[in-house]
Amino acid sequence: MKVILNDHVEHLGERGAYVEVKPGYARNYLLPQGLAYLDTPGNRRLFDQQQNRWQEMDLSRRTAAEAVQASMKGTELLFERRAGEKNVLFGSVTAADIGRELAGKGFDIDKRRVHLDEVIKELGNFEAVVNIHRDIRVTVPVHVIRPGGQVEETEEVSAEEPDAAPAEEVEAESTSE
Repeated sequence: MKVILNDHVEHLGERGAYVEVKPGYARNYLLPQGLAYLDTPGNRRLFDQQQNRWQEMDLSRRTAAEAVQASMKGTELLFERRAGEKNVLFGSVTAADIGRELAGKGFDIDKRRVHLDEVIKELGNFEAVVNIHRDIRVTVPVHVIRPGGQVEETEEVSAEEPDAAPAEEVEAESTSE
């Protein structure tokens, strides 16, 4: 089934693109969501007339996205989550959680625009990529810690302690000889 995209659809095309999709995808998703229209001569004329207006709108959206990108630089997200002894979370931090946290900081970002390599299931420092515009992405640092602010630095401290203990043993052995 041939359709004309009314908006950017990831992995399919940009606004105004003429694409062929399976009929079920068009009927059940693209058409009801307003993301596409059937490819008819009347719709083609309408879309050709609106092409200039879309370019102006895209330029204004890009400018707004660049402003959001500039204001989002330096933004870090901190999540306090309960975790087990091996730093595995009781639950997870998802793209929806990151979207809500960004909304709490004043950014209007939909959870579908937040991309994680995988759902965060352990304590630590991670990065989330936020697609503000199709060409503009921002990487936001995400820190997951235990409640009470116990940052993951405890692993670094514990790694230093074993190094100190053998040095003391070596000194004790050399003095006893």
